[in-house]
Amino acid sequence: MTPYESPFYFIYLSIALIPLIIIQSFGKKAMIYQSLFTVLFLYLSFGGKNYHAGLSLIFFGSYQLCLIKGYEWYLQKSNLNKTSVFVVILLLSLVPLFCVKFWPVFIGRRSIFSFLGISYVTFKTVNIVMELRDNLIKKVPILTFLYFLSFFPTISSGPIDRFRRFQKEVHAPIKDYMSFLEKGIFYIFLGFLYKFLLAYLLKHYCLGYLEHKAVLGTSFFNLLIYMYAYSLYLFFDFAGYSFFAIGVSYIMGYEIPKNFHLPFLSKNIKEFWNRWHMSLSFWFRDFVYMRLIYFLMKKKLIKSSVKISNLGYCALFLLMGLWHGFTWYFILYGLFHALLMCVVDKWLRFKKKHKGLIPENKFMDCLNIVLTSHAVFFSFLIFSGIFDKILK
Repeated sequence: MTPYESPFYFIYLSIALIPLIIIQSFGKKAMIYQSLFTVLFLYLSFGGKNYHAGLSLIFFGSYQLCLIKGYEWYLQKSNLNKTSVFVVILLLSLVPLFCVKFWPVFIGRRSIFSFLGISYVTFKTVNIVMELRDNLIKKVPILTFLYFLSFFPTISSGPIDRFRRFQKEVHAPIKDYMSFLEKGIFYIFLGFLYKFLLAYLLKHYCLGYLEHKAVLGTSFFNLLIYMYAYSLYLFFDFAGYSFFAIGVSYIMGYEIPKNFHLPFLSKNIKEFWNRWHMSLSFWFRDFVYMRLIYFLMKKKLIKSSVKISNLGYCALFLLMGLWHGFTWYFILYGLFHALLMCVVDKWLRFKKKHKGLIPENKFMDCLNIVLTSHAVFFSFLIFSGIFDKILK
């Protein structure tokens, strides 16, 4: 049973949440019940006919636990925090994800080791490895790690949480559970609005017809209408999933980070990535972009800070495109966003250097929002694969 897909899932979820709500309304965390609750819903998602995915999840968790505890032991017993050891552990933690991503490319079918959400849980483990390296995490308790990794509200589609934040909430008492409950219910109903009303209507009454018209007609108008419809569907569907995950997490007593904040009101592409799929974009920023920039500056491989920044954008968004899949339109989608980031970065530096030359008022704000949103919509049109279908 795929999380947040069928009415029965929400019926089971509601019934299982009632005892948890009653217990936690007294300020207790109810960790034993939460653990049983998690096992039950993991079984619904990864058990039965999906037992291969369940076995893959168990293998993945055991494998990552051994890597992390081994690296933790090495850091505690050795006075040398060697970069080579860190790189080996980091690459080993990425091996399952690489196998799942590359398997369909070379074998031609889905890997038997894959399961829903493997990318998100891999990002969680990489976060721990890197923060062990930075000495921000001293010790990784086994039970807390396993619960963090298998936290079922977010396992399939995020948001991507950070271990240190999650660990604090696991052991912290709930001071005002009624506000958590209120927010949880609000986000779940918002998820219903986004996913089961708006995204559903767009998918079943617009996208199929518009895609057919766009592929056959290949006119500018058909592609334009399809671009708007697909972009809105992508947002409402994904944001709906995220709201469900956040809502259930709140009811369980966890303030999981938000994923979307009015992304189509962004005034430039940098602001957009601070509003769209925020947990993923912040993860890539902190653990890929900033570290690459630091490495290039430290080694003085490139003297110009602007060139370093642009190279960082290209590497970041190329990687993000490849993360979605090894097809040309995903790669082009990533490179297009890298180009947008470089252009906007140059534009912002130009504005800063020539203050007063470009007026700043509500009209310019609206113009920037329109230009940014349409650049993003066009990138989603690339992402949709519609050009691949047209070319065929």
